[in-house]
Amino acid sequence: MHQPSLLPPLQPGMRVGLLGGSFDPPHQGHLAISQQALSALNLHAVIWLVSPQNPLKAHQPAPQSNRLTACRELIQHPRIFASDIESAWRTQYSIDTIRAFKRHYPDTRFIWLVGSDNFATFHHWHRWDDIMQTIALAIYPRLGSQLRAGLGPAAQRFAQARCAPAALAALNAPAWAVLSGPYHPIASRDLRAEQAPGNTEPAYSGRRDGE
Repeated sequence: MHQPSLLPPLQPGMRVGLLGGSFDPPHQGHLAISQQALSALNLHAVIWLVSPQNPLKAHQPAPQSNRLTACRELIQHPRIFASDIESAWRTQYSIDTIRAFKRHYPDTRFIWLVGSDNFATFHHWHRWDDIMQTIALAIYPRLGSQLRAGLGPAAQRFAQARCAPAALAALNAPAWAVLSGPYHPIASRDLRAEQAPGNTEPAYSGRRDGE
């Protein structure tokens, strides 16, 4: 069983967004996306899932404890939380994390937050169709990828499950919605490149989805 301090209090009937990633480093774009989701989806909370290191990846992020501390210093919001619960649960794939949340909190409604760039290639994620069938998805816009996301295999296969953002939290999976609002062009990879000139490593996803 996880330590209670790793997650905020989750009560039956709450609507909670889950935003996974390496957060290496966290930035204002993550915060803006979370605030956008809170408003558009009428959520009670958003949890940042700060992923552990993956020994199978060539490029490793900063230590998880450092990234978790940086997230908490940045957030400063009463309904946005950062957690390393994936380390406690030892979940490797997104579907494992999602099922763990639903198992531990069966009366809480969860929504998976994913960028349009990742949704465009969502069919490469590990057991992506199971994810679609297990949890509602909210797609936040990323510059240059929104059209591709709408034409991707996941969007096409589950076209009938698309709904308005305001309705998403009340629906059972499969259900997905595209959030409107400003694009957030900032990326952790770009920030790392600024801090270390010559860094050409790809962004670290924090999970083995898509491998």
